[in-house]
Amino acid sequence: MTTALVTYLQFRSSTREAMEFYHSVFGGDLDIATFDDFGMPVGEGEGGLVMHARLRTARGFLLMASDTPSAMELAPAGGFSLALTGDEEAELRGWFEALGEGGRIEMPVGVPPWGGLYGTLVDRFGVAWMVAVGEAE
Repeated sequence: MTTALVTYLQFRSSTREAMEFYHSVFGGDLDIATFDDFGMPVGEGEGGLVMHARLRTARGFLLMASDTPSAMELAPAGGFSLALTGDEEAELRGWFEALGEGGRIEMPVGVPPWGGLYGTLVDRFGVAWMVAVGEAE
């Protein structure tokens, strides 16, 4: 039996757009199911919202997300970032640039005081990302 810690994002109504964007950045297999697909009762016009989305990439990433119907509270999460780390600089820089399109680069990828390369951004969906390349000296 295995156990995993998986990132599960929640949006008000932009999950499909967000997950299709992440799919364009990372590739892999994207599965999307709506509230209507499961016959779940939601507010008028909300049946097409995403009840569950799952992106599995060739690199082994697993990212899940769902929409939060209007009758449910969407508590904004704060104080966290998704971190992409490794030693393949070109790939990590490519993801950073792709995720930053339409978003806000907070710290361009550069050399931080602890060594290696590091950058931060908030993507167009409000998700914070960090990229760290190489080992700190």
